[in-house]
Amino acid sequence: MPQILVTGANGCIGAWVVKHLLDRGDEVTALDKSPERHRLDAILDADALARVRFLTGDVADLDAVRAAIESHGPGGVIHLAGLQVPSCRANPILGAQVNVLGTLAILEAAADVGCRVVYASSAAVFGPDDEPTRPHAESEAGDTRTHYGVFKLANEGNARIQFQDRGVSSVGLRPLTVYGVGRDFGMTSGPTTVLKAALLGRRY
Repeated sequence: MPQILVTGANGCIGAWVVKHLLDRGDEVTALDKSPERHRLDAILDADALARVRFLTGDVADLDAVRAAIESHGPGGVIHLAGLQVPSCRANPILGAQVNVLGTLAILEAAADVGCRVVYASSAAVFGPDDEPTRPHAESEAGDTRTHYGVFKLANEGNARIQFQDRGVSSVGLRPLTVYGVGRDFGMTSGPTTVLKAALLGRRY
């Protein structure tokens, strides 16, 4: 049974990733700085929730991250911890600490332990789009207009260098708009709010 460490497990994507890992039989440890678990509570029953090991910690703390991966994530790390656009805009220094230094700590620790990493980048790396239906090539990234997008682009570059210098195998995914149960914060949470209002028969 693979032991997987999920950072940012209390977020929307993190909660769903935890659910899918549990459904396939993996051993899951959730690392998050926040104790708030309402998104996990919304999609996991009590038995499933009891199978998750919870660790509270700062993803930018390299020693703590390394210890967590050694003990609970030798099968791989799914790194989803991060601050979203509004938080990065309000406090760019904190945004960089969590989003950039946190990701670099994950990559460094993964190199030390010898495991693979899947991490969340974002379509924010592309910046504004005059042709929203046109598919993007990976090489077009770089015209971002937010700190958040710049941080995500830095993470992609750091992941590339960590593979080059230390052989860390990683995959970065660039989600566009995430919606569904648990998507209750962020610039693109509007579609979820609309769907919820429609289902409840409320005005949006």
